[in-house]
Amino acid sequence: MQLSRFIVVLLLVFFSLAIKAQNVTIKGILIDQQTKQPLEYASMALLKKADSTVVGGVLTGPNGSFEISKLQIGQYVLKIAYIGYKNRFIPVNINDTRMVNLGSVTLTPTSELLNQVNISSGKVNASNKIDKQSYRADQFESAKGGTAIDVLKNLPSVAVNGEGQISVRGSTGFLVLVNGKPVLTDAQTVLSQLPANSLENIELITSPSAKYDPDGKAGIINIVTKKGANDGFTLTANAQAGLPSTTDYDNKEKPKRFGGDVTLNFRKDKWDISVGGNYLRNDNAGYREGDVYTKNFTNNTITRFPSNGERSFDKYNYAGRLSAIYAPNKNNSFSVGFFSGKRYQARLADLVYTNSTSDLLTGVPIRSTTYYNSNLQTKEGTFTLGNLDYTHTFADKSSLTASLLYENANLYGNTRNRNLGYPNTTDTIQYVFNPYKNPINGYRFKLDYAVNVGKGKFESGYQFRYDTQDGQFDYFVSPAISQPDANRFRGTAGAKNQIHSVYSQYSGKEDKLEYIGGLRYEYATRRLNLSYDPAVHKLNLSNLFPSLNLLYNINDGLKLKAGYSRRIQRTNNYELNPIPEREHSETLEQGDPDLKPSFIDLVELGLTRNFKKGSFFSTLYYQNIKNPIQRVNSVYADTILNRVFTNAEKARSFGLELGANLQPVKWWSLYLGGNVYNYKVSGDLNVLGSSSVINNANWVFSINANTSFKLSKTWSVQGNVNYLSKRPTAQGEDSKFLVPNTAVKKTFMDGRFSATLQWQNMDLGMNQSNRQRITTFGKDFYTTTNYIYETDVFLLNFSFNLNKLTGKAKLPTSEFGDKEF
Repeated sequence: MQLSRFIVVLLLVFFSLAIKAQNVTIKGILIDQQTKQPLEYASMALLKKADSTVVGGVLTGPNGSFEISKLQIGQYVLKIAYIGYKNRFIPVNINDTRMVNLGSVTLTPTSELLNQVNISSGKVNASNKIDKQSYRADQFESAKGGTAIDVLKNLPSVAVNGEGQISVRGSTGFLVLVNGKPVLTDAQTVLSQLPANSLENIELITSPSAKYDPDGKAGIINIVTKKGANDGFTLTANAQAGLPSTTDYDNKEKPKRFGGDVTLNFRKDKWDISVGGNYLRNDNAGYREGDVYTKNFTNNTITRFPSNGERSFDKYNYAGRLSAIYAPNKNNSFSVGFFSGKRYQARLADLVYTNSTSDLLTGVPIRSTTYYNSNLQTKEGTFTLGNLDYTHTFADKSSLTASLLYENANLYGNTRNRNLGYPNTTDTIQYVFNPYKNPINGYRFKLDYAVNVGKGKFESGYQFRYDTQDGQFDYFVSPAISQPDANRFRGTAGAKNQIHSVYSQYSGKEDKLEYIGGLRYEYATRRLNLSYDPAVHKLNLSNLFPSLNLLYNINDGLKLKAGYSRRIQRTNNYELNPIPEREHSETLEQGDPDLKPSFIDLVELGLTRNFKKGSFFSTLYYQNIKNPIQRVNSVYADTILNRVFTNAEKARSFGLELGANLQPVKWWSLYLGGNVYNYKVSGDLNVLGSSSVINNANWVFSINANTSFKLSKTWSVQGNVNYLSKRPTAQGEDSKFLVPNTAVKKTFMDGRFSATLQWQNMDLGMNQSNRQRITTFGKDFYTTTNYIYETDVFLLNFSFNLNKLTGKAKLPTSEFGDKEF
C-alpha cells in the first residue's frame, strides 16, 4: 500500500515537472546600445543549440519588450536581427522551471548607422524606418528655449511661413500626435505650447498605417517628449532671456521675451511620475505695407486704399502638466495624465490708409481721404485635459489597451477696429467691436488589441470621437449705421461631430522585407446649427482608408521603401462658421457651413543609404486631392474684401524630398534637408454664390540646413537657415521667406549646465530676412501685403540637467480645443 502511494506521488511529481518544463518563459527588453532607446519590431528567434532548429520567435513591442513562452529545459541560442543593426547571438541555458529574465539586451548599430551622430553627444541624429523618419530634437541649438515649432521647421520636408503656418511637403493639413496620442487641434497652436526643451524626438509619419487616424492630407507629426531614464529623481530646468531689440519699427511698445520650463521625474519600482511646468513670453515687433484696389463695374469706379504702419504681437503661454504610470505587475499597466494651460495673443495693427476713388475708364479723381485705423485683435484660451489608459497583457502575450480622454477648452477674444481721423486721431469716424465666446467639450474612447500571429503582429481596434462647440459672436458699430445684412454679423453657431471607426492591420518581416498593411473604416456625422438659419447643416460620411507600407533591406547600408495611404482633411469649426468677423479695416473673415472635407491619396517611393561618413535619403511622392479647401477673396464693399473658405474641384502635388546627415571630420557635422514639388489647383471655385474657374500651378522648393562646429570640449557654434521659395495659391502667390540663425554654446560641470547665445532672424540691415509678401487678385480686385517681422533678435538660454532625460512621457494632449485660436 505504501509502495502504491509512493508510486502515485512520484508520478504526480513527474507530471508536474513535465508540465512546468513546457512553460518556461524567456523575457527581456531590447535597446539601442548607444541611445538606450527601445527597439520595436526587431526579430527575436530562439534556436536549439544542437541543430539550429527554430523553437519560437516574436517581434519586440513598442517598448522593446519580448517574451518567448512554452519552452522546455535545454540549451538554446537567441538570434536577434534588426535592419541597420548587427545581428546578435545570445546563448540561453534553461536548467529549471524558473523564468529566464535577460533584462536589458543591447543591439549595436552597423558602422554606417554609427556615423549618424552628433559630435557633442554621440546620439543618432536621424533615422528612417518603414513608415516614418525620426529626428533628435536637441540637435537644433537655435530652437532652445523656444517651442516645438522652432524644432519642427528644421526638418527636410517642413516649412514655416511668415504667418507661422506649418506645411509638410507643401500641405498645411496634417495630424499632430504627442507621444502617440492624436491631437485634432490647429497644429500651430498646439505646437506653440510645447517647450522645445521638453522634446526628445520628432517623427514624420508620411505614409501612416491603418491604426492611425486618417486625418491630415500631409500625414502625421508625432512629438516624443522626455522623461527620466534611470531610477530615482531626474530634474531638468531651462531659462531664457531676451536682449534689447536691435531694430526699431516705431512700435508703441518694446517687445518682451523671457521664459523658462522645468521637468521633474521620479521613477522607482512600479511607479513612474513626471511633473512639469513652463512659461514663455515671446513678443514680436514688426511693420506692414499694403496696397489694394477694387473695381466697381456698376458705378464705373476704381477705389485704391494703400496702407502702412505697425503690426506687432504680444504673446505668452503657460502650462502645468502631470503624468503617472503604475505597473502593479507584468500583465497590467495604468497611466493617468493631467494638463492645464493658457495661451494669449494680441495683434496690434495701427495703419494709415490713403483712400482714393477714380473713374474706371478715364482715371479722373472723384474723391479721396486719409484716415488712421487702429486694430487690436486678442485671442485667449484656457485648456484643461485629462486622460486615463489601461493595458492588460494576456498569457499568450496578446494585449488589450483601453484609453479615455476628455477635454474642456474655453476660447474667447475680440477685435476692436477703430477708424480715426488723420492726423487728428482723437476724431473717431467708426468703431467696430467683435467679441466672441467659443467653449468646447470633447471625448475620445479607444480599444486596441494586438497579438502575434505567425511571423508578424495582428492589430485591431475601435474608436469613438465626439465633440461639441457652441460659439456666440457679437457685432457692435458706433456710431450706428444702416447695414441691411447686420444680422448676419451676430448670432450663435453650434457644431457637433461624431466619428465611429474600426481598423485592422498586419505587420511583419520576411527575410529582408518588412511590411505593414491594413484597412480602416469610418462613419462620421457633422451637424451645424446657426441662429439665423432654421435648417440644420448636415454631413454624413462613410469611408474606407486602406494603407500599405513596404521596406526592403538591399544590404546593411541600403534600403528601399514604398507606401500608400488614403487620408482625409476634415473641416474645423472656424472654416465652417459663416458669421463674418471684421478682421481689420479692409477685411471680413467668414466660413462656409457646407464646406466639404478633402480626400487625399498619398503615394511615396524612397531610398535610404548609410555610409561611412553619414547617411542620405530621398523620397519621391505624389498627392491627389479631391475638394481641396481654399481661402479666397471677394469684394464685399469698395473698401472691404471678404475672405472666405471654399472648395476647389481638385489639386495635385508631386515632388522630391532629400535629406543628409554628414560628419566629414570629428569636429564638424552637417545636416541638409530639402523639398521640391509642383503644386496645381484647378476646377470650379464657388465664392459666396459666384462661380469661377481656376488653374494655377508652379514649382516650389524649400531648404533647411544645419551645421555644427566643435571648437573645444566645452565650446561649440551652430548655424542654420530655413528658406521657402515663392508658391502659388488659388488666387495669386506668396513670396519667398528666409530665416537664418546662429547659436554659440558653452557647457560646464561635465555638460550638466550650459549657456547659449542665440542670434535669430539674422538680417544685418539687408532687408531680406523674416519678411513675406502675400498677393491675391481677381477680376474686380487686387491686394498685396508685405509683412515685415523683427530681425536680429538676441536671446540667452541657460540649461541645467541633474540627470539624463530621455524616452517617452505619456502626458495628456489637446484633442481639439485650439482649433479656433
